[in-house]
Amino acid sequence: MRIHFTGVAGAGMSAAALMMREAGHEVSGSDEDVFPPMSTYVESLGFPFYRQFDAANLPAGLDVLVLGASAKLGGEANPEVAAARRRGATVTTFPELVGETTFGRVNTVVAGSFGKSTCTALMAHVLDRAGHDAGWMVGAISPSLPDTGHWGSAPEMVLEGDEYIVSPTDRRSKFLLYHPRDLLLTSLVHDHVNVFPTFAEYEAPFRELLRLLPPDGLLVAREHPAIRAIAEEAVCRIAWYDTGRCPHGGEGGWWADEVAFGEESRFVLVRPDGGRIALSTHLLGAHNIENIVGVGAYLLERELVSEAQLAAGVASFAGIRRRLDRLTTRSAVPVIEGFGSSYEKARSAIEALLLHYPHRPLVVVFEPHTFSWRSADALPWYDTVFEGVDRVLMLPPPTHGAATHHQSSLKDILRRTAAAGVPATGVATAEEATRALSALKGDEVVLLLSSGPLLGLPGSLPPVFDRLYGGQAAA
Repeated sequence: MRIHFTGVAGAGMSAAALMMREAGHEVSGSDEDVFPPMSTYVESLGFPFYRQFDAANLPAGLDVLVLGASAKLGGEANPEVAAARRRGATVTTFPELVGETTFGRVNTVVAGSFGKSTCTALMAHVLDRAGHDAGWMVGAISPSLPDTGHWGSAPEMVLEGDEYIVSPTDRRSKFLLYHPRDLLLTSLVHDHVNVFPTFAEYEAPFRELLRLLPPDGLLVAREHPAIRAIAEEAVCRIAWYDTGRCPHGGEGGWWADEVAFGEESRFVLVRPDGGRIALSTHLLGAHNIENIVGVGAYLLERELVSEAQLAAGVASFAGIRRRLDRLTTRSAVPVIEGFGSSYEKARSAIEALLLHYPHRPLVVVFEPHTFSWRSADALPWYDTVFEGVDRVLMLPPPTHGAATHHQSSLKDILRRTAAAGVPATGVATAEEATRALSALKGDEVVLLLSSGPLLGLPGSLPPVFDRLYGGQAAA
């Protein structure tokens, strides 16, 4: 088939495009207003990629157009969609395409409010390093994987499962289309408040996902009250995991013991039968220990890898882009980029740096990019998200899609952050932010935190810091 992806620089879209190419289809794609790392990544993939939407981008003999869900793509008003319909091509979404094409595979879905990209990439990496050619779809770039999407020759398929809706006209959560046999459930806290105003509404698709698991399936679930409350929906076997000793260990608890944080963190993965496996990782933060425990529990419960293969895969895993990447090379003031699309993701990034740099003032450059961070309903998030932070530089919230919800202004967000006792300054341009950060004392650590472009600072700021603070690199 000839498949064109409108909005191909979306993380899931590009992964699906790669899967389809490996499955033998001809693919092409287009997108607008995209930014690194996804824009440069898609440009490197070797299929036709257009930087504007135009009916002329569609290949002759088009069979399927896959339309992304972002508001900026224009939906049915997009000229590529209109042209595809005139030609009689099928117009679909990437979760529908992934669900249809992987039907009949042994699908493992990795879902949760946070941690799913890291866990999916780690699982794929461990399997790949162990010589198990499973397929995968990861919603982020990992330097440890050749690509974000892989078809694979083995029956197993590892899919990052997003709870966000398929499209404005299809309110199903994406992961409900993936036919899971097994599920790794990492977390369950209220997110995407623009789509799920209440926690009950947010929780509902996760309940439905659990009901999709067959009796011979496996649910590997993090020990958490919210997950415990919905676990009754599953009819399959359940294995529980946690970073500390699992209180329900008799039911299959996996946990981390003897955790020692550092440039290389070490811990012991404890099996439900008391067996102990020594592991090490270069990933930062307690949340990544939790991610490793969950992935290890799943792979060993299903006997997909040996303990030695798990240890080698974990030790060699380099993480994923934008999840606590150190961007500077010589600067004594590290610049680290984190992914802050939700409260829990932002908070886990901040806590990781407070843990690994306990004696350094933490300066955060924050962009309230997602609908949740921009919504007035989420203003209480700013009461606690920056606890422990020395100073915040706040970028203005974007305006795309603002009419769909009650959006906070930059002034609203600054006022709320200041009321929480954290000094916060608004900056409108990359130059303004760079000037503010060029007068540091030299003992700080800087965290760039957003799911958006951050005014290009991840690319422009590191060479400035390497020049200004290019003494001995900080530990």
